[in-house]
Amino acid sequence: MGMLMLSPAGGRVRCALRRAARVDTPYRYWLPHGVLPLDLAQALTELPFPPPPVADTLGKRETHNAQRIFVSPQSQDRYLACAELAEAFQDDATVALLQDMTGAELEGGYLRIECCLDTDGFWLEPHTDIGAKMLTLLIYLSDHEDAADWGTDVMDSQGHVLARAPGTFNDGLLFVPAADTWHGFTRRPIRGVRRSLIVNYVKREWRSRHELAFPDQPVVAA
Repeated sequence: MGMLMLSPAGGRVRCALRRAARVDTPYRYWLPHGVLPLDLAQALTELPFPPPPVADTLGKRETHNAQRIFVSPQSQDRYLACAELAEAFQDDATVALLQDMTGAELEGGYLRIECCLDTDGFWLEPHTDIGAKMLTLLIYLSDHEDAADWGTDVMDSQGHVLARAPGTFNDGLLFVPAADTWHGFTRRPIRGVRRSLIVNYVKREWRSRHELAFPDQPVVAA
């Protein structure tokens, strides 16, 4: 077992997770409110990361892989907010709570956090996140007046939108990827920048090690 890691921000995250509303159809997901400490959430919106040039994503984030922003060891060294964010989700107690809540076996996996800045024209095709992703938590960080409508679309296997997560500031959507966890982002106007975080725990065989918050430190549940 690795060294016990406890994060002050992790306490706030766990409080939000414990209070999250659970929805069971069309698959099980949770809607946590006020996920991050407010000062941390605000600091993350002020990071000097520019939105990528507008171009057709073809419905996939990997279409523009070179422009993606991850909470890497380098970004943690440079920005305190990135370090605090990573520590909150590497926190042993946070990992343990997520395991207990969702039933996902996270211990031994690795933390991966992406900072997303989407602008008008962005969309995501229906997909499930199955594969090497063991858990997905989306955290929305836009304070724009339209942000409530910028949440992730919960879909069925035909791509029909059955629900939409609230995209309100510092709220989120949590689920365990499975064959039925269809979701996406149907094309709709984005005036300004749609800011969000994608927090994943991924299996140890994840190849793109530069995307991991702690490439040499698997998570521990304690």
